[in-house]
Amino acid sequence: MGIRTALLATALGCALAASDAGAQELNVAIFGGSFADNVRTCVAEPFQRATNTRVNFVLGNSVQNAARLRATRGRPDVDVAYMDLQVVVQAKAEGLLDQIDATKITNLPDIYPSAVDPDRQWIGFMYSATAIAYNPRELRNPPQAWADLWSPALRGKLAIGDISATSGQHFLIAAARLNGGSVENVEPGFRAIRELRPGVVTLYTQADQVVQLIERGDIAAAVWFADRVGAAARNGVPVAVVFPREGAIGILPTFAVPQGARNKALAEQYMDRALAPDAQRCFAERQYAGPTNRKVELPDDLAKLVPYREAVDRLYFPPPELVARNLPAWTDRWNREIAR
Repeated sequence: MGIRTALLATALGCALAASDAGAQELNVAIFGGSFADNVRTCVAEPFQRATNTRVNFVLGNSVQNAARLRATRGRPDVDVAYMDLQVVVQAKAEGLLDQIDATKITNLPDIYPSAVDPDRQWIGFMYSATAIAYNPRELRNPPQAWADLWSPALRGKLAIGDISATSGQHFLIAAARLNGGSVENVEPGFRAIRELRPGVVTLYTQADQVVQLIERGDIAAAVWFADRVGAAARNGVPVAVVFPREGAIGILPTFAVPQGARNKALAEQYMDRALAPDAQRCFAERQYAGPTNRKVELPDDLAKLVPYREAVDRLYFPPPELVARNLPAWTDRWNREIAR
């Protein structure tokens, strides 16, 4: 099976049917589940109608999307790749990304500076946070701090992300900081998670696995993303969020154009659409995501639930260069000591 055939097979069920059989095509490596559904509604469908483009979604987490670019270096089979900050920084360092033409991104002047790579090789399209999700039907006194996850009451009721998931990396950092360490010294984090591991139900690799675990009653709490909690709760899943008092870990999901992308100009049009105020508000309302466009106005009830304006300053954002530099070693150690 050729690369193109394999890509379209992978994207089956995620492709957005264009109205014209002669439409252009844009291949997008994107996170799955409700995230992809909401990007489809707020970004891809309006973009498709405006440009007569067929948008093919290829699902994967940040690490998987970066690995895809690595495996197809210089001849990528996707035109846009979604990756969280620490992963996209690593991809940039490896020379996997192209520079985005600022003149093609009309919304760029309205994006918060913290969401734009100084070299314009990636742009952040939303703010979120890794926090504590819990089932309010199961936990009348939910955890209020990272330290509470080590409580015996949560033994056999907790899920955490694998190191291949951003939430797993963030939890390692949170556990390290909780026990006197830091991004530069995660030894206390590994020690704490080794102690916690026997009481953990699963190390999930895809964010929406948590929905199934909660719905089946397999877990009562999880280290999860605030935006995913909001989206799941809106759909009737019994879940709520706590921002730990020690500090939630800030998240800046990004998108980038791979070096050698066949449809760079079309990819930049797609990114501009995603950064427009109406698309950002739509995505904020559906995904519970903090907008990176400063012109977005959110209703008060939503503004209290997402990182928005001054609330962004209260998050802890791990230095992405340090995370990217250390992630391979963390992954090796995690697989030996935690995942086994």
